[in-house]
Amino acid sequence: MPKISVEIPQELLEDLDDHVGDDGKFVNRSDAIRASIRKTLDVLDEIDSRHGRIDDE
Repeated sequence: MPKISVEIPQELLEDLDDHVGDDGKFVNRSDAIRASIRKTLDVLDEIDSRHGRIDDE
């Protein structure tokens, strides 16, 4: 799996960390970020579909 580097504002990182770990929804930061990207892409696909921008071929 490729690794990437991103810059994230401290406040956003702290909010993310509230959802990571033993008491959180995600095992680690990478898991949380992958889930967020998947969800964002799903939402964008839904928007594109509503606007007729998805080619089902």
